[in-house]
Amino acid sequence: MSAPTMRAAVLTAPGECSVQRVPAPRAAAGEAVVDVERVGVCGTDVEFFTGEMAYLHEGHAQFPMRLGHEWAGVVRAVGDGVDPVWIGRRVMGDTMLGDGTCRRCRRGHQHVCARRQEVGIRGGRPGALAEQLAVPVTSLHELPDGVDPVLGALVEPGGNALRAAQAAELTPGDRVLILGPGTIGLLTAMFARAAGAEVHLMGQTGASLDFARSVGFASAWTEQQLPDLPFDAVIDATNAAYLPARALDLVEPAGRVVYIGLAGTPSQIDTRWLALKDVTAVGILSASPGLAATIAAYAARQVDPRPLVAATVGLDQVGAVLAGERIPGAGPGPKFHVDPRTR
Repeated sequence: MSAPTMRAAVLTAPGECSVQRVPAPRAAAGEAVVDVERVGVCGTDVEFFTGEMAYLHEGHAQFPMRLGHEWAGVVRAVGDGVDPVWIGRRVMGDTMLGDGTCRRCRRGHQHVCARRQEVGIRGGRPGALAEQLAVPVTSLHELPDGVDPVLGALVEPGGNALRAAQAAELTPGDRVLILGPGTIGLLTAMFARAAGAEVHLMGQTGASLDFARSVGFASAWTEQQLPDLPFDAVIDATNAAYLPARALDLVEPAGRVVYIGLAGTPSQIDTRWLALKDVTAVGILSASPGLAATIAAYAARQVDPRPLVAATVGLDQVGAVLAGERIPGAGPGPKFHVDPRTR
């Protein structure tokens, strides 16, 4: 009897993505197998598709690989040592899988473990752009009834955005400028608005700024249009190498700058101005510490990111999405979702 197989999107080289039949996962000890319902495609996935992702050049990842780290699904099976009560639960999962033994992991910082795996990204751990996914049960977060698969697959990017908004330490009446109206920038704006801040967004294209206005952010500007206002915090959610320095220029003395975007080339700030302006600078990597709070915020309807999803496609269209094609009939939002069950 042949081993069971499943459909998965496999990236075999830069620019080469196809749907293949691969062995279906089996739950190892401590793991769960999840039937994947929804997966988000993000900028990191695109960098792997183009071959620009640093992990490819640093030896942390290699082709062939299966992408997908923003996901939601239902637990199908569990391995040895896992309580079977997990079976049938609706879940999403942490991307960062620390080794569990190093000093960082023991201190609760598994997302910066030097030996970590990252689901669909690093260390050979297959991602969720497939019909099923196997992950450690310790990485799972149960989704309440009010958080459907669309929201579930938006928890991971939402956790990053929540942490960025929290790092800005916003209080009601504060004015925050968010650089970049992409998925992370808009999610950050939503969490900042929920905290009572006056939110401004800066972007480049008219279409992205128009979309930001359509979801309630009237103060959306190009760099040339940006009003001369005091910003208590500036959050850089872009990949532009010059904007980290611009963020420091724009923030008020004694304010905070938060860096969640990553440029493809080194960016620089003048630390003399950081000191002379008495500014606090914070870097954010990973949603891990913010996942539970993001689920709670979605469940309570404090933040509703559903309008960000432009379209949901099947595995056969993953390559086109990664290549930047605009799927016919897609809405104006920046995020594409994949339903692996769709043929």
